[in-house]
Amino acid sequence: MLGIVIGVVAIASMGILGNSLVLSVSDSLHTVGDSVIVSPYAGGGSGFGQGGGGVRSTSLKITDQQFQQIQRAVAPNIAIPVLQTSDIMKLGVGSDTIVAPIYGLNPDDVSKILNLKAGSYSRSDSGCLVGSKFADDHNVKVGSRISIGTDGDKGTLRVTGIIEERGISFDISTDSAIVVTQNWFDNTYNRSDYDTVVVKVNQGVDSAVVKTTIEKQMNKRDKVVSVMDSKATLATIFSAFGAITTFVSAIGGISMIVAGVSIFNIMMMSVTERIKEIGIMRSIGTQKREILSMFMYEAAILGIVGSIIGAVLSILAGYAVSALLLNTTKYLFVWSSAIPVIEGACFGIVISLACGIYPAWRAANLNPIDALRHE
Repeated sequence: MLGIVIGVVAIASMGILGNSLVLSVSDSLHTVGDSVIVSPYAGGGSGFGQGGGGVRSTSLKITDQQFQQIQRAVAPNIAIPVLQTSDIMKLGVGSDTIVAPIYGLNPDDVSKILNLKAGSYSRSDSGCLVGSKFADDHNVKVGSRISIGTDGDKGTLRVTGIIEERGISFDISTDSAIVVTQNWFDNTYNRSDYDTVVVKVNQGVDSAVVKTTIEKQMNKRDKVVSVMDSKATLATIFSAFGAITTFVSAIGGISMIVAGVSIFNIMMMSVTERIKEIGIMRSIGTQKREILSMFMYEAAILGIVGSIIGAVLSILAGYAVSALLLNTTKYLFVWSSAIPVIEGACFGIVISLACGIYPAWRAANLNPIDALRHE
């Protein structure tokens, strides 16, 4: 029974950890599953890209002409151009200077890609948005002022809104950044080309088709842009996590099989030790099926009791592992985390019954006369 307990705990706790890990990553990436990200191609080679407007993007930027081509190719899906840099900034008189990412977006596009948890969107060049982690780390609130550049030489911006936490993002990572208007970015950094273009795919549209359309349009003769389908990337990530979970659960399954072999040996020993008892029962009229049932009940009791104990302990083990490795236990109390516990318990019962079949059959088919003579 101890072997069954250990096997169930190993299988179920690893399953809980794997499921919690997938849910954690899924929560972090849920906002980017509907995006196609276009970035300048960073590979070698030379030449002129017909699809890219006739000029290869040697500066690793996307020109406005290339953006217009992307926009036409993906219509009616929304294409959002993104400018990005990092700069020194100061958050108040007497405060230390920090370096943080700065994103430049068209005010009309901000609400299409970012959600606010406080404040409001800004259309003015004097306003900006900040990420939730940026706000928490530096005690920034709506109405705070941020000076950009050394000694604020690039201007001062007022915080009009705080962006909801987005976690890991394939498009723009705003949690520790500030977001300004495209016009302010252009005037401050004298740039009109883009670092990336984020295409928000409409519901019901296959993102893989959008990705292919962009590649055909932009990379006709020479590769000028790289295109990433976030949904396909997410599927690959989740597939990898699923494979890892299956692997570690299989390791737990090995211990379960070892426990099954132990049950088989114990049951065989039980039959051998009780041969004379079996002969007496058979001689007073006990049927073969009753002898078979008796030993199968014993195997079932071992499996059921061991699996129940293992299931309870696996929940405790899953709680401890999740708290240590993920720093949260909120994913423990969801239905998908209960499935590994149920599967582990059922596997323990099945293994116990399977390993009890032959000893039970052997006991039921003993010759009563030979059994009575056994010493």
